[in-house]
Amino acid sequence: MARGKRPSLFAPHVEQYLLKDEGEFIVDEIVKHWVCMIVPVLTTLGGIGLIVLSGLVGGYFWPVLLIPGLVVAFIGLWKYHFWSMYRFVVTNTRVYRVSGIVTRDVATMPLTRILDISVRTPFFGMILNYGTLTFESAAAGQGLREITYVPSPAERDLTIQRVIQRAGLRAMAHRHGHEDEEDDGT
Repeated sequence: MARGKRPSLFAPHVEQYLLKDEGEFIVDEIVKHWVCMIVPVLTTLGGIGLIVLSGLVGGYFWPVLLIPGLVVAFIGLWKYHFWSMYRFVVTNTRVYRVSGIVTRDVATMPLTRILDISVRTPFFGMILNYGTLTFESAAAGQGLREITYVPSPAERDLTIQRVIQRAGLRAMAHRHGHEDEEDDGT
């Protein structure tokens, strides 16, 4: 992070997790698809509607609508903020996910551990261009398995495949696999 630049509470600042001294750089930063924002926005608008309605009703019953309206609006804003703080990052050496508001969760997987990537696109995902990336890894209990609501999932898959290819990791893994076969006498 640049000197003198203060981090904002309203952005995850994914570049702070880079290993810059190792030459790591961001290839792609993925924000959840806009379809994730529909429910939080509608929830917030519903809460605001209750707040406005409480002002119109007046009398003794206005708190009956105001308090739930405030709660519902807060829940909607919280969910919206939660989704906006989520980032999935592809670098030249690894992939990682940053999420959380009150606590920050970071899950990382080196490109060398990615064995396979599956892309699942549901019916509405085909229409609105979003899907899920599922990573198969050599690790049994991996912290980074599924990335949901990925915009342009096929393009994102190809980006990760290109980064792996450019890094020469597939050739290296293939070479090591043949060395193991030769060591076994086959």
